[in-house]
Amino acid sequence: MQRRIVNLNRTVHARLVPTGDPVTIPGGSFVTLTQDLGGTFTVVHQGNMARIDGEDADAIGFVPVLLEFTPPANGRVDREQVDEALRSVFDPEIPVNIVDLGLVYDVQINGSTVTIAMTLTAPGCGMGPVLVHDVKTRVRRVPFVGDVTVDLVFDPPWSRERMTEEAQLELGLY
Repeated sequence: MQRRIVNLNRTVHARLVPTGDPVTIPGGSFVTLTQDLGGTFTVVHQGNMARIDGEDADAIGFVPVLLEFTPPANGRVDREQVDEALRSVFDPEIPVNIVDLGLVYDVQINGSTVTIAMTLTAPGCGMGPVLVHDVKTRVRRVPFVGDVTVDLVFDPPWSRERMTEEAQLELGLY
């Protein structure tokens, strides 16, 4: 995607990248759109990178992106829907979802609780708070999910071999 300048048509709530701190960007502000993947939008506003959720896409001139699932008839959390929610999470700087990037190590479903073990591309990666927030927000949209716990782990350390072949091709690493 080519960067472009957009004028916000209304105030939006966003999260600063990489800290994940909440921030409000006033309507009428100019932002530079740098990424629009997975139903989220990464923008730069007054020198700060921020993440706008897809539900607020109309503020930047896009159709709102809503992650919606059909509730399973059995009344239980569906693993495929959890996986779909995880595939909708993208690193703000890398155009590959966290599953194909190899960041998700394990997913456990116990009743209405989903526990996710995931890592970052490097232990000091500043994107951790943003990714953890996105994972929790997206997985909570899956029917019958009551609680989401995300455990950041660094053993084993992430390496590019954990990426899918498609992800490696996308990033020019294969």
